[in-house]
Amino acid sequence: MRKLGISVYPEHAELDENKKYIELAAKYGFSRIFTCLLSADGDKEKIKQDFKDMIMHAKKYNFEVIADVAPNIFHEFGISYDDLSFFYEMGVDGIRLDEGFSGNEESLMTFNPYNLMIELNASQVTGYLDNIISYHPDKHMLLGCHNFYPKKRSGLSKEQFLKGSEQFKKHGIRVAAFISSHSADFGPWPVSEGLCSLEEHRFLPVDVQAKDLFYTNLVDDVIIANCFASEEELKKLSEINKGLMVLDVELETEISTTEEKIAFEELHFFRGDRSEYTVCSTLPRVKYKEFEIKPNNTRSVKKGDVLIENSNYSRYKGELHIALKDFENEGNTNVIGRISNSNFRFIDQIQPWQKFRLKKI
Repeated sequence: MRKLGISVYPEHAELDENKKYIELAAKYGFSRIFTCLLSADGDKEKIKQDFKDMIMHAKKYNFEVIADVAPNIFHEFGISYDDLSFFYEMGVDGIRLDEGFSGNEESLMTFNPYNLMIELNASQVTGYLDNIISYHPDKHMLLGCHNFYPKKRSGLSKEQFLKGSEQFKKHGIRVAAFISSHSADFGPWPVSEGLCSLEEHRFLPVDVQAKDLFYTNLVDDVIIANCFASEEELKKLSEINKGLMVLDVELETEISTTEEKIAFEELHFFRGDRSEYTVCSTLPRVKYKEFEIKPNNTRSVKKGDVLIENSNYSRYKGELHIALKDFENEGNTNVIGRISNSNFRFIDQIQPWQKFRLKKI
């Protein structure tokens, strides 16, 4: 099951603030928490207690909690890779290795007696994961999670992101990635110009960022990296269909009841023998073959237009299309609206036989 997550940084906010944020996220179905020991500084026991207080509250709401660490944290806190009791006592469900060891250590950690998950950095496209796999870890105890990038122009390219994700998915390992709230104003580090994994997401709405990650079919969990996301953002994310592409449509004209049903009540799929001109959903022409669809708004077609073939087209009447390029309209096609600007990026991602729905906004 795909999950939504938040990030909580005990060293940067009061416990009561973090508790309220956890409760609000739980209200909207969030179930993962990322937290960061890399930025924690001070007395070991106090840090441990501060994190534990937050984690124990999160456990009341059934959150899975993963803490970000690195070899230097092991050294500073006197922790050994073959004794993870410190993290178990803190209450986390797993640790994320922002930087790794030699491969065998990570493998050995997957057999820890506390059943702590070992999460690996998914943003580096190297032989790191294959090296760990060569040491025969318990793959069921491995997770992958991308980095986030506080500085503008430092985030991952789409190509790097996909390659990093694919190397984990080929081994059946879950992958998480980060998105950035536009209501939040801090993360674990002094620089916080948005906290996202993909650079192209930095200024996009949170729901568009999350959709883009889920629609890759390579990301299982999406986590807001900065604090505190607004309730409006949490609500928007909770309404996303994580397993099905849903495209927002802005109507351009009044449409008939039949067109309304075709566009917004049907589960569509992209016909397998694809055309370069449109994403074609053919089944509505069978279901609605007895219904009249009068010609309406038959202007020239632009990429991103949502189209329904009208009664002039007899055999094709009722088909729904999304335009992939501009073309002339001979009067047989009703232009009912357009894919919203924020969702326009998804049009070219739809694959033959892929299912999708349209949502009127």
